[in-house]
Amino acid sequence: MSDPTTDASAFPPPSPVAVPERPPRPAATIVVVRDGAAGLEVLLSRRADGIDHTSGAWVFPGGIVDACDRDAHSACFGIDDAEASARLGLAAGGLDFYVAAIRECFEESGLLFGRGPGLEASGDALDGAAAARLAPWRGAMHRRDHGIDELCAKEGIRLDAGALTYLSHWLTPLARAKRYDTRFFIAAAPVSQVALFDGTEMVEQLWIGPAEALARSKTLKLLTPTHKTLELISTFADVAALKAWAAQPRSVPLTMPRVAVGSQGPRPVMPDEPAYAELGRIDPAGHGNESYDIVTDRPVRLSGRVIRVTAGNGSMMTGPGTNTYLVGGGGGNEWAAIDPGPALDAHVEAILAAAPGPITRIFATHTHHDHSPATVALKARTGAVVHGLAARHREWQDGTFAPDVTLHGGERIELVPGTTLAAIHTPGHASNHLCYLLEEEKLLFTGDHVMQMSTVVINPPDGDMRAYVESLRSLLGLDLDWLAPGHGFLMPEPRQAMEKIIAHRLGREAKVLAALRTLAPATTSALLERVYADVPARLHPMAMRSLTAHLLKLRDDGVAAEHEGEWALRPGKLEVTPPVPPEYGRLD
Repeated sequence: MSDPTTDASAFPPPSPVAVPERPPRPAATIVVVRDGAAGLEVLLSRRADGIDHTSGAWVFPGGIVDACDRDAHSACFGIDDAEASARLGLAAGGLDFYVAAIRECFEESGLLFGRGPGLEASGDALDGAAAARLAPWRGAMHRRDHGIDELCAKEGIRLDAGALTYLSHWLTPLARAKRYDTRFFIAAAPVSQVALFDGTEMVEQLWIGPAEALARSKTLKLLTPTHKTLELISTFADVAALKAWAAQPRSVPLTMPRVAVGSQGPRPVMPDEPAYAELGRIDPAGHGNESYDIVTDRPVRLSGRVIRVTAGNGSMMTGPGTNTYLVGGGGGNEWAAIDPGPALDAHVEAILAAAPGPITRIFATHTHHDHSPATVALKARTGAVVHGLAARHREWQDGTFAPDVTLHGGERIELVPGTTLAAIHTPGHASNHLCYLLEEEKLLFTGDHVMQMSTVVINPPDGDMRAYVESLRSLLGLDLDWLAPGHGFLMPEPRQAMEKIIAHRLGREAKVLAALRTLAPATTSALLERVYADVPARLHPMAMRSLTAHLLKLRDDGVAAEHEGEWALRPGKLEVTPPVPPEYGRLD
């Protein structure tokens, strides 16, 4: 019999079925823009029907990089292959993408970025005779009868690759029948040239403001890269501002949407969406059968050791609901439940149904009413041993929680061979808050210590801002790959997530100090209006809790003091100025 601590088959991956490898084909797209009477305008063309899933879509000129595009390197000016490759992060062949973008733009729209007979010295006007002379080349190149290198040689044209500015990098989702590795460029439309769709691949065309195109997205079929690019360029007032931003030294990330299903049907999920990283973990082959929504009481297999079941208690404070995690499996097939959640019968039944084997242990991260009350019912149904730490204060706490095993942090519990939880005391959000590290997967169950899409409210007296920041800092030394929060999807890049929260807390503290300098002595109500001016008034009662926590931290740090209901800086502390990082979170 194999040893489950070393046998990977004891903890099989959630998506074992592979799909055939479909290497993406290199492609290039050019976003042609101009300054119109009402602001920035972009050229969009409608693809002919009956092509593929992009039929009828309004797109930018672009297509596949041809082998012959490399033969036109010698006809280019403004940028050479070495510089083009460096900009695109390639060892060589970067100029191929610039040539392909120019060629596709000429084939589909008749706009030619270049100089030569019929092109003015500035390279921005194509006279009527030159347009008529060059027109037959469009169809010939589209049919691949001739390459753009032949056009350049026979017509004396030089291609203005320097007119193109690298914008973005897109990769088609996995498991698509056709996949493309596409570089997007920005270019100002050549002055005096008239765009004209080819009537073959493109059957309609328009110049339109990006914001208007987005507003008409229900009638204009826009593919995801087109839609996102329009959102980006809509933030610029004119061509000069857009090109200046695109040309500055910057990192251009690779964007690959992931297809998933949910309340809006199948659709691409973008990297900035909460579900994106988790989808890459549970659906690495890109089948597209997983959900971008968190569905109440539906089990989600996160790994061979971990299953998530989310309670139906979604709200402004709990997001999509409280997560219960089942951890275990292996040869023993025993499971532990982390945070049974609120006392909802349906949720308890869902936990029991989701467990592949007996639940023998229960762990609580803390005892707020959305995390631990179901412990009583789950223990009654399973006989599981309850682990956790009792609350030190009664306010906002679950009075029914009674651990069989009291944890203080530092304990290591082997659930089954090859699955170990380490308890870490992380006070701050609650004095009895614990995080649990699944050592074998470098995955930390964070409860409410780290939340997705929002920071947490720190509510004194049980909540302690100073302890919270110190607890976050203490976790930075852990070797982690993933965070499993009490609300939301799995989170990647744990260190970055925690550093961002710490920066936010210091930024809010800086606002408190600034308000004290200006207003002190001041009541908490007066400070709230200044410090949380960026938060809707309806959320101020909750924000008041965190403001109080910040003031108490400043008091404990010896920076501020309270007298007869009013707060002020202590003498000699007027120059205390922590850095003000970018804002994060929504109400605290």
